[in-house]
Parts: sequence; structure tokens; C-alpha cells
Amino acid sequence: MTIGTFFGFVTPARACAGDVAHNARMKVVPPGVDPRRHLTAALGWAMFVVVVLAALIAANLAAGAAERRVRADAEQLLAQFAQQAQRTLASALATRVSMLTVTASQIAASGDRSPQALRRHVRAIAQGFSEFVWLGVTDAEGGIVAAAGRVPENAAASAHLWLDSARHGPWLGDVHAAGAPARAGPGAEEAGVDHVIDAAAPLLTADGTRHGVVGAYLAWNWIEGLQAELERSFTTHRPVELWLAASDGTILSGPPAWRGRSLRAQGDGADPTEAGAYLVRRAALGDAPEVAALHWTVLVRQRTDLALADARTVQHAVFGIVLVAGLLAAAAAIVVTRRMLGRLVRLADDARAVQRGERTELARPAGHDEIAGIGAALADAVAQLQAEKRVLQALNAELDARVVERTARIERLAGDQRHAAVVRERLRLARELHDTLAHSLMALLTQIRLARKLRGRVGDADLDAELARAEEVAASGLAEARAAIAQMRHNAVRDSGLGDALRELLERFAQRTGIEHELHVEGAAGALAGERAETAFRIAEEALNNVERHAQARLVRVTLSGGEPPLSGAPRRVRLEVADDGVGFDAAPEHPGHYGLRGIREQAALIEARLEIDSAPRTGTRIALEFDD
Repeated sequence: MTIGTFFGFVTPARACAGDVAHNARMKVVPPGVDPRRHLTAALGWAMFVVVVLAALIAANLAAGAAERRVRADAEQLLAQFAQQAQRTLASALATRVSMLTVTASQIAASGDRSPQALRRHVRAIAQGFSEFVWLGVTDAEGGIVAAAGRVPENAAASAHLWLDSARHGPWLGDVHAAGAPARAGPGAEEAGVDHVIDAAAPLLTADGTRHGVVGAYLAWNWIEGLQAELERSFTTHRPVELWLAASDGTILSGPPAWRGRSLRAQGDGADPTEAGAYLVRRAALGDAPEVAALHWTVLVRQRTDLALADARTVQHAVFGIVLVAGLLAAAAAIVVTRRMLGRLVRLADDARAVQRGERTELARPAGHDEIAGIGAALADAVAQLQAEKRVLQALNAELDARVVERTARIERLAGDQRHAAVVRERLRLARELHDTLAHSLMALLTQIRLARKLRGRVGDADLDAELARAEEVAASGLAEARAAIAQMRHNAVRDSGLGDALRELLERFAQRTGIEHELHVEGAAGALAGERAETAFRIAEEALNNVERHAQARLVRVTLSGGEPPLSGAPRRVRLEVADDGVGFDAAPEHPGHYGLRGIREQAALIEARLEIDSAPRTGTRIALEFDD
């Protein structure tokens, strides 16, 4: 990379190629509305996003206010419906009880209590009002004196209930099945003419003495008919449900799925709103004295989504209006901003022309505002950069010449490095040959010379023995040469680590010589597998070869330690020691013709290791190597 390229100066050809690729990527967006290429479009899109967010917030606020208002209106309307239904039902029931009271007064005023006269009174009411499915008059003891309609079973038991309940005035009982004692409600049965409501009024004389009761059964389907008429009057374009609940909370009338269920039960099943899906308002049926004993509850229910439909309409309308206003505002912002920033657009076009190399200077925009200041600063910067570009071109030419010169020098150094690597490999091969073939050939030469001297002096058997030993020496040398070649091809240190490689080396040494051995690996040094570890292995191998040939030892001890991660940036120190209890030697003088110790010293120098050779006659030998991994 040249200095000109580093500082951003590109050739016109490269600039044009970059523009072509950039334009190809930008074709997916119309150029006039891409916010990455035009500041006016960016401002327009920003305005659009702001207005859309404002539209969402305003729509939600308006919808929330409208929903609360509509909910309040709907709940108020349902409360009015409940009050109206309560008044209508209470009035209808109170009127029927009043009829019984008037009949009782007429009977008392007439003075005629014969069964025929009493039967005429009750038949007159039964014929005029079909909701009275049965009417009767009892005496003071509860016996039925006269009746009209279907006489219920166990009438006497019901009459006793009337006597007790209508002791002090008109009375209205709860709904129950016809022919059975009063109970809370029809349960799961279909409420019809088989279910009735007890009603009674006392039959009093002028002095207030009670001589009986005028009682009646009101048909339950008459109540349901009133309920249906009220539902039809309440329902306009949104259906409304009207329920009746008994004093214990049991649903007397309403949807079939709810009849017989109790509003006082535990759990969600007793919630008439069904988790908010319906709006519900209630009114107690008991304001009139005649129906105060009923304790019924009127419930008016309407679906929430239908009740709040107007709020949804308001929300959609507000959002649509504000969104359209936002689009218009964004379009206006783009137009106005484009007109206001026209000089900035021209300045950007001129700057791109300078970048492509079509121009060498930048025109200064007119005016005294920020755009004029930016244009003047850019024009000065472009002029300065053009001057620096020319200087940098000259420097690039000089640097290119220096690069050519240094490249040639590096190539020469690389050649020297390769030569050094070849020399090191030759030395390694020489050490390997010395460790194997040289020793074997020397031993073979000694045997051959001995055989020649003994020829003619000893018998054929002794001569054959010497030749056999020479053959053994030759076979051993061949095996060692093959083992050395195998070790060159297979690098045990790099494959399994220095510790395992030393263990395998000692096992082969013991199998070959029968000498006892000990191996101690301490710390993390056993996992070393680099070039230095491989050289240390070769030194240990040469030391063991010397023990095998010269030491006459009974025990060899190899210790590898160190290699722990340092606490600071210092290198890891590794120590390798090979010691035997053999005959030893004098390590001070050089031994001509012997290259084992010399090879060890050369290999230690290659890895910059500290080598210690400690030996003396009859004291054994210790070779210690310390190096940095």
C-alpha cells in the first residue's frame, strides 16, 4: 500500500469502479427518497416517523378517552334498563298482589262467605287475568273453601304457608314447582306453567279479625313473557340480555347455559361478565312493599365489543386522519428542505467530482451562512490535499525504489537462512550417523582385525566364534541404522510430548541393555513438544548411547522438571538430567576420534542451553541441561 492510498487518494479508475458498485446496490431504493443519499429525504422520513408515532399516541389516547366515555354511557344505559326492568316487574307483581287484596276486601264487605259466592270472586279474577293459574280461599284453619283453576297437590300444606306468611298483610312468595312446597327456583327444569309464584292476602273482618286467606299461583311463564317484552324494548341495534336471580343467587331466567347456576358460587364460572367480555348492571327487586320479600335481582348484560364499537370507530378515524396529515407533512418537509438545502446539494456534487478526479478544486458557495462556511473550509482542505498529493507521489516513487532494494536484500537473507538450515540438517545427520553406524563399524573393524591376528594361531572353532561376534556387531549396527532412520521419520516428541518420548526411549534402552532405569517427570515439562524439546530429547538419547557403550552402569536415572507457566512475562525454565552409576571418565580433556560429547555440546549451543557434564573415574556420570522453552 502506498502512502497516497493510505491517506485516501484513489485513482479515477478505482473511484469510478467503486461508484458503479455503490450505484448497483442503491438501485433497490428510488434515489430521490433514499435517506442515505439525500439529507432532504432523511429529514422527510424523520418527519414521517415522528408524525406516525404522534398519530399512534394520539389515536391511542383518543381511543382510550372515547372507550372510557362510551363504556360509562353504556354502563349508565344498562343501569337505566335494569332500573326500568325492576320497576316494571315490581309493578306487575305488586298489581297482582293488590288484586288479591281488593278481592279479599270485596269478600269481607259482601258478608257472603258461601262457597258459591267465594268461587264467583276468584273465577272473576282468573277469567280476567290468565297469569293466575290457580286462585283459592281458605278458612282460618287453612282448609280450601273455594278455588278456581287447576288445584295443586298438597294444597293444604301450601295453605298453611299462606296462613303463616299473610298473617299481617299481603304476601308474595318465591318461585317453585307447582304441586310442591316453595323453593328457591326452578333449577335446571324448564320454567313454564309447571312453576309458579305464591301470592296471598289476608281475609279480614271489619274489626280486623282474620277469617282466612285469599291465595293464588302466578305462572312463571308470565314473568318470562314480561322479561321478553322488556328485552325487545331495550334492544335497538345491539342485543341486550335480561336476567332474573333468586335471593340465593340462583339464575331463574336468562341464557339456557346459565339457568340454575348460582352467582354466589366460587370460581370464574359465577362471573356474569365472563372475564370482561360483557358489561353487567344490577337492580334489586324489592322497593315496593308487596314484593319486598322476594329479594330478587335484575341483571342487564350486553357484549363489551358491541357496546364499545363506537370507541373503535373513533380510534380508526383519528388514526387515519393523523396518518394522512403526517404523510402530507413529510412530503412538505422534503420539498421545503430540498429548496433550502439546494446549495448544500451542489456542494456535495462538486465534492464527489473532486473525489472522482474530474475536478482539482472546489467552488466556494456564495453567502455567509453555515453552508458557505463549510464550502470554504472544504475548498481550502481540497487545495491543501492536492498539494500534499503531489508531494506524496514523489515520496511514493522514492519508497517504491527502497522497497525494491529491500526486497532484494530480504531474498539474499532468505537464501542464507536456507543455507544455514541445510548445514544444521547435515550436522544432525552426522550426529545420527555417529551415534549408530560409526560405533558399529568401529566395533566391526576391531573384530575383523582380531580375527586376522588370530588366524593360524587358534583353532577353527575360536576363529568361527570371533567371526560370529563380528557378524553380531554388523547386525546390531544395521538395526541401529534402521532405528535411526525410523526416528528421523517419526518425531515422538512432537507427537506425544517430551515426557512420553523419554519413557519410550528408556524402555527400548532397558530391553536392549538390561540396565535398570528410573524416570521422574515433574511439572508441565512432560507436555513440551517444540523444537527445543526435540533437541533435548536427542541429547538424552546420545547420553544413553554413551552409557550403553562405555559406562558399565547398573542404574540410569533421568529427571525432567520445570515448564510451569511463569507468573510474569519471564520464559519457562526446563531442566533435563541423565545420571548413571558407571565407571565414569575424565571430562576435562578432549578425546580425539570421539564425537559424542562434542555433538551434545553443539546441540546444547543450538538451543542456547546451559550444559553441565560432571564425571570422574569410578564416580559415575551426570549430564544436566537447562534451557528456556
